[in-house]
Amino acid sequence: MLKITPTSHDLGMFEVRRTLPSKPRTMVGPFIFVDQFGPAHFDIGRGMDVRPHPHINLATVTYLFEGAIDHRDSLGTYATIRSGALNLMTAGKGIVHSERTPQAERAAGSPISGMQTWLALPDGQEEIDPAFEHIAADFLPKVEGDGVTATIIMGSLWGQTAPTTQHAATIYADIAMQAGATLPIDAEADERAVLVAMGNANLDGQDLETHSLYVLQPGEPMMLRADSDARVMLLGGEAFKTPRHVWWNFVSSSRDRINQAKADWKADRFPKVPGDDKEFIPIPEVPLTRSET
Repeated sequence: MLKITPTSHDLGMFEVRRTLPSKPRTMVGPFIFVDQFGPAHFDIGRGMDVRPHPHINLATVTYLFEGAIDHRDSLGTYATIRSGALNLMTAGKGIVHSERTPQAERAAGSPISGMQTWLALPDGQEEIDPAFEHIAADFLPKVEGDGVTATIIMGSLWGQTAPTTQHAATIYADIAMQAGATLPIDAEADERAVLVAMGNANLDGQDLETHSLYVLQPGEPMMLRADSDARVMLLGGEAFKTPRHVWWNFVSSSRDRINQAKADWKADRFPKVPGDDKEFIPIPEVPLTRSET
């Protein structure tokens, strides 16, 4: 297994741990960006305020363990995501969105904890029309066993299939495990990785460091075991033949396309976010997120 240790970013009110992209590995299946944020608790009157910013040639997947986030985008979407639900935002040829703590949670003080991942769009689909879908927690299938509840976020696993749109073949699951519970990790996907978000677990007896991403050997079935109560993310899917580049919020197979997106954001050519058009995130000189390819 390849271990990828996260890079941590302290955002003041909560911490973000990023494992993809990294020097050892840019992608696992279509996943090109993997962030775990929190757990944290906002004081009364405080919250997340991610101002409007652009994306191209990718789909963002937001999944919460705790808390709530208001999503607004340039399609006119307004949706509140809560624990166990999924937001899939397809940027395609370009979209702008913001993410903020809802007013009710801000007034009371609230927890925040979850995952945000980006999926590269496959060849021939990078410039599709932007889209958004929200799937409530009750509509994501669950596989239950002895001390295990696995929520299928995307794709097909353990005989269940999520309703989430896939642009490329994708697997993504949230596995809640009691201490001592086990679960087989099958080998059908081209590429797979696991991340222990909370607690302690091992794969075939090899301890997994919490918050690190472990890329598994292709074609090798493995057994996941919880050494304590644990929350484990399984992710992966089809391998991409064409490399993808990452610069700030832009992903593309073409560096020229990324440079065009930079110029478009600087020149205010992206669409506005209805209901949240007074602020924006300026393009950085040197972004924290960039690939080595």
